[in-house]
Amino acid sequence: RRPADTEIDWKAYMQEVEGFANGTRDYTQLKGDTGPLVYPAGFVYIFLGLYHATGRGSDIRLAQYLFAGLYLLNLLLVFRIYCRTNKVPPYVFFFMCCASYRIHSIFVLRLFNDPVAMAILFLAINLFLEERWSWGCLLFSLAVSVKMNILLFAPGLLFLLLQRFGLLGCIPKLCICALLQVVLGLPFLLVNPVGYLTRSFDLGRQFQFKWTVNWRFLPEEVFQNRVFHAALLLAHLAGLGLFALHRWHSSKENILTLLKDPAKRKPASPRLTVNNILWQASCVCPLNASAWIVFILFSSNFLGVCCSRSLHYQFYVWYFHTLPYLLWCTPTTKLAHMPKVLLLGVIELCWNTYPSTVCSSLSLHICHGLILLQLWYGTAPTPVSHTPPPSKKPTATSRKAQ
Repeated sequence: RRPADTEIDWKAYMQEVEGFANGTRDYTQLKGDTGPLVYPAGFVYIFLGLYHATGRGSDIRLAQYLFAGLYLLNLLLVFRIYCRTNKVPPYVFFFMCCASYRIHSIFVLRLFNDPVAMAILFLAINLFLEERWSWGCLLFSLAVSVKMNILLFAPGLLFLLLQRFGLLGCIPKLCICALLQVVLGLPFLLVNPVGYLTRSFDLGRQFQFKWTVNWRFLPEEVFQNRVFHAALLLAHLAGLGLFALHRWHSSKENILTLLKDPAKRKPASPRLTVNNILWQASCVCPLNASAWIVFILFSSNFLGVCCSRSLHYQFYVWYFHTLPYLLWCTPTTKLAHMPKVLLLGVIELCWNTYPSTVCSSLSLHICHGLILLQLWYGTAPTPVSHTPPPSKKPTATSRKAQ
């Protein structure tokens, strides 16, 4: 039997897209039992397809089968990324597949739109690793059009595009992202552009305190305070800036050199390809090109999750499949594997505590802080030795000694 609350979000989604199916193009008029539609247009088209495939949303069991297939596809895409990086030990994949009740619930039981957005995002990352940047940007934008949390990966993607193409070469890729948003939103932009933009890209939307997973230990008035929100935004921007300057940027040159054409940089930076890359500085944990791309994208998203104004239970899927990489991309001794597995277990326990408690939310922040410290110190550049290699020819002194 399905729990009583299984159908809540699914029915609301179906009610929202039903208005579009009936001809409504004013975004402010698309509503469901849980409130107005607050997702971009890509969500409408994808769930409209599910609406028709499941008999106007009535066949929930079929929808769950479809989401089970999405879950398996998502795992396949994630495993392919991890195989390219070659950083995570195989036994960790067991925990990713079998040890998370919350993730299974988000995908197959509650039928949220978050898994749809993340599956498209992981497909885009696979394309980035294959050097198909234009197609990757197209799918990245499609993921954003399903749910805006994908924008947490955007700072890392922008850094990679600048590093790979320079400012002028980066502009066409950004135009691909923007153009898709315009095309998808066009039916709504032609009728009520202000209504569509304010509803689907509302960055200032308030969250309900009763659903928060990460800030339960705060008083509700602090949780809802705009000053607190501004402080979190500043912390997020500061974290991105520090990682971009000191962890993502591997060259000794000023970071502004990323704006130049890669061919005109001095010294010229080699092309950022998956199979051939020469980094200017070595790291404590040497990362190949695929691993470096994934590190920048996953750490960008993780910084955003750490500074989120609120995390609801379905938001766990935003970063669950990235946690093993974030934990194992840094050097790991034989004895250090257990603390990392323990961190995964504590994070899982925090997300499975319902309703959240002061202890669970504090524990979640502590785990996030430990991962951030590991990423910061585990990928710190090491001093590059300029001592010339010893000569193979014996010196005059050694000849005399012989």
